[in-house]
Amino acid sequence: MITPELTRYIQDARYIGISDAEIVQKLEQAGWAPILMAAGLRALTETSARESVVLETHNITKTYEGNSNALQGVSLAIHKGTSVAIVGKSGSGKSTLMHILATLDRPTSGELIIDGTPTSQLSQPDIDALRNKKFGFVFQQFFLNGRDTCLDNVTLPLAIMGVSKKERIQRGMEMLKLVGMEEKAQQKAVELSGGQKQRLCIGRALITQPEVIFADEPTGNLDTENSANVMKILLDLQKSRGITLILVTHDPDLAKLCDRTITIKDGIIV
Repeated sequence: MITPELTRYIQDARYIGISDAEIVQKLEQAGWAPILMAAGLRALTETSARESVVLETHNITKTYEGNSNALQGVSLAIHKGTSVAIVGKSGSGKSTLMHILATLDRPTSGELIIDGTPTSQLSQPDIDALRNKKFGFVFQQFFLNGRDTCLDNVTLPLAIMGVSKKERIQRGMEMLKLVGMEEKAQQKAVELSGGQKQRLCIGRALITQPEVIFADEPTGNLDTENSANVMKILLDLQKSRGITLILVTHDPDLAKLCDRTITIKDGIIV
């Protein structure tokens, strides 16, 4: 029987950085039976793995009018703080999968689970609130208001949330500095280069402090140098802030920069 005492000991030991091998050695010295030690470690490892999953799908399908099957039974789990590339050719279903993971679209069947909660149990207003709180977005098309300043663009999500002007300015300047755009705060977005516009989009995506960033072909409109700069910013922020980064791309070189690659072909993970 796995006792609370054994569970607490293993949890505390792992917390302060003691390896599992050292834990086993100490428990042996204390007279614990090997079978109980193994069971305790396994149970805690399985629990930790479940708790670390931020997005999970079970047998997701998506069918459009005309019986076009964009997704066919996709099941996956994405862990917190990792970078994941979803790759595939045009029409493979990779963007459809991203839209469903981001709650921008609903599956025809199957289940999307976010932080352990099935979205089928949530109302649409609850899903919208969850998306606004947990997710940030960077798209190939910048979706900036060209006549507005960089500061106004980066703080737009906060304005929608009703955050005070003083706080919007403070947080907006922090984000602009983070993406190297502080000196452009009062410049109109229409005057920016492609690389600068995408950096501005990254700042806008981060300003609500999301847990997950969805980046859909974020370098698709950029040259090689700016593509490298944008990916460096995204990956550096993902690692330093513990954000989960989900990158949709057709570029295998970009995918290699991520911790994990999910390949979609004809609506199926291959």
